[in-house]
Amino acid sequence: MSVNTRLRVLLVDDEEFNRLRLRDLLEMESDVEIVGEASDGVEAVEQIRTLRPDLVFLDIRMPGITGLEVVRQVGAGAMPVTVFVTAYDQHAVEAFRLAALDFLVKPFDDERFAETLQRARKLVVLNDLATMRSRLIEVLGTPAMAVGSADGQGGAAGVGTGHGPAADGYLERIAVESQGTVKPVPVADIDYILASGPYAELVVAGRRHLVRESMQSLEDRLDPRRFLRIHRSVIVRLDRVEGLKRGAGGDGEVLLKGGGRLRVSRTRREALERWLGMLD
Repeated sequence: MSVNTRLRVLLVDDEEFNRLRLRDLLEMESDVEIVGEASDGVEAVEQIRTLRPDLVFLDIRMPGITGLEVVRQVGAGAMPVTVFVTAYDQHAVEAFRLAALDFLVKPFDDERFAETLQRARKLVVLNDLATMRSRLIEVLGTPAMAVGSADGQGGAAGVGTGHGPAADGYLERIAVESQGTVKPVPVADIDYILASGPYAELVVAGRRHLVRESMQSLEDRLDPRRFLRIHRSVIVRLDRVEGLKRGAGGDGEVLLKGGGRLRVSRTRREALERWLGMLD
């Protein structure tokens, strides 16, 4: 790539919401062309080989094969400049850091993304792929980055764990960022979740944490035995529910232990009533 050539970028993430976030940021860059998107590892391998992008944003945890398996199948020596995208995992992040490979921890802010893109852009312009590929090989050989079975589950160190799933696949923690620091919030500490535009807010002991996840994505990845979506803009942790106050027209309000109320929509009230034992 010459200085005057557009940067050809491939986006790889199994969640459309995350690809949209990257796309929105990249479309503000005049020298960037998004040449393709992939929603799983198999598709990613094919597109890397056929499209030959300059840069790929590569999610680690995906169905089918993981981002690290994508690198293995393509071959580290044939990979474009690669930015790994991962949820909070100290082992994975440390492995990337030690190898001087760039990565984004979800959720990331605009400033962190801009820094990452600038470094990737310079690497492409300098055509320093040999150095990057040797670092990829180093990471692939790091025990903390071991990849498990073909279903995308991580090894013992928990690499590629999304936002931290348990053995049953449901989330056990969610990464939040505050003042440049990423921390995990155990889902067992969440009282409820509110929609905030295209994002969501985790409410924990009265404090709110914004995460760049859609309500649908969170609903799909939270254990339905522990969480219930009671409104299009509200997900509640069931053991925080004290009771249900019925309202006119079929709507209602959830009464929370320790105080507080949340709106329940008519279409979702039946599921809550069934959990409360009010319906057979």
